[in-house]
Amino acid sequence: MGGTSQRWFAVGHSGRGDAMHAGREAAAEARTRDDPKLAVVFASCDYALDSLLRGIREELGDVPLIGCSTAGEIAAAGPGDASVVVAALGGDGLSVATGRGRETSIRLRSAGEDAAGCIAGVDGRHRALLMLTDGLSGDQQEIVRGAYSVVGAGVPLVGGCAGDGLQMRKTFQFYDDEVLSDSVVAAAIASDAPLGIGVRHGWRRVGEPMLVTKSQDNRVEEIDGRPALDVYCERLQVPEEARTDAAEFTAFSSTHPLGLASRGEEQHVRFISGADFEERALICIAEVPPGGLVWTMEGDAASVLEATDGACDDALASLEGHLPVGLLAFDCIARRGVLGEGIKDEIARIAQKGGEAPVAGFYTYGEIARTRGISGFHNQTLVVLAMA
Repeated sequence: MGGTSQRWFAVGHSGRGDAMHAGREAAAEARTRDDPKLAVVFASCDYALDSLLRGIREELGDVPLIGCSTAGEIAAAGPGDASVVVAALGGDGLSVATGRGRETSIRLRSAGEDAAGCIAGVDGRHRALLMLTDGLSGDQQEIVRGAYSVVGAGVPLVGGCAGDGLQMRKTFQFYDDEVLSDSVVAAAIASDAPLGIGVRHGWRRVGEPMLVTKSQDNRVEEIDGRPALDVYCERLQVPEEARTDAAEFTAFSSTHPLGLASRGEEQHVRFISGADFEERALICIAEVPPGGLVWTMEGDAASVLEATDGACDDALASLEGHLPVGLLAFDCIARRGVLGEGIKDEIARIAQKGGEAPVAGFYTYGEIARTRGISGFHNQTLVVLAMA
C-alpha cells in the first residue's frame, strides 16, 4: 500500500483459476483501509467475468468500480496472464464519480461524451478523467474527441483500450456489477494533490515515407496509389503465413506499426489490428487520415525500455515534488511483443521509479493520454498516471 494520512492507493493480484475466488482474493489484498472510493479492475478474458466481479464486490461492497479485460495484467510483482489485478483508491482529499457510454461502434463520439459526463460529479484543484474503451469498436480518437468536448482543455484524459489476449474478437468493460462490451467506462478523479501523466513509445522510423492516398477512419485502403496491404507486405517482407492468416498477420503487425507525421509533438503511432485480405486494406485501431505521410516503425528492447523510463519520469515530475501514492500503467501489447521476457525488467523499472508506491495496469490495444491539444489517442505506447 502507498499513501499519506489523506490519500491511499493499494493493489491486489490473484492468479487463481476459479473466477470468484480470484476476484475475492485480489480485492481483499487491495482493501487495506475502510474508505475505498474507487476500484479499478484489469482481468483476463479467460475468467468467467460475471463471477469475477461478484467475488470482487463481495469484498469491496458497492464502491464505484470500473475496469476491463486485457491482453495481460500488470502489478508491482511483475506482468501476468490469466490473472486479475484490483486497484483501490481512497482517503480524504479524493473524490470520484463514474460514467459509461454504450453502443460505441455506432456512436463513437457520443459514447465518449456520455462517459465523460461524470466529470460534473467531482470538484477539486487537480482533476483527470480515466477512460477504458473497447478498442475494437472503431476509431478511438473519436471517443477521445467526444470526451474532450465535455471536459475541456483543463482536464487531462488518461487510460487505455481493453484487450482479449490478442484474439481481436471481443473485449469487455466493467461498470459496477455489469460486464459490458462495445462500451466505454470512465472515472472522474479529483484530488487535492497533483496527478501526473507520462507518455512515450520508443519506436523509430524505418525507410522512406509513404503517402496515404485512400483511407476512411481507421481503414487504410491505398498507400502510394496501390492497395495498402500489398505495399505493407512488400515493404516489411511479411512472412507468407501472415499474408493469408488473420491471426498470424495480427501477431506480425503488432510489432510493425505505422508512424504518422505530426506537428510539434512526438510522432503518433498506429497499431495495425488486422487486414482485409479481399479488399487488400489495413485495419488500424484509430484514424489514419488520407493525404498524410506514414512510415513503418521499429523498436528494440533498449528503445522501449528507454521510453519506459521517460514516461515514468515525466509522470513523476508533474507531481510538484510530492511522492507518489500509486501508479497506473497502460502499456501497449506490441511493446510487450518487442520485449519478450524483458517485460519483467520493464515492470521492475516502473516499480523502482515509483519507490514504495503500488503499481497496477494492463497490456492494451491502444492508449489514451491527452494533456494538451485535442488529440490524445496513442498506439504502441506506454502511458503512466502517477497520483500524489
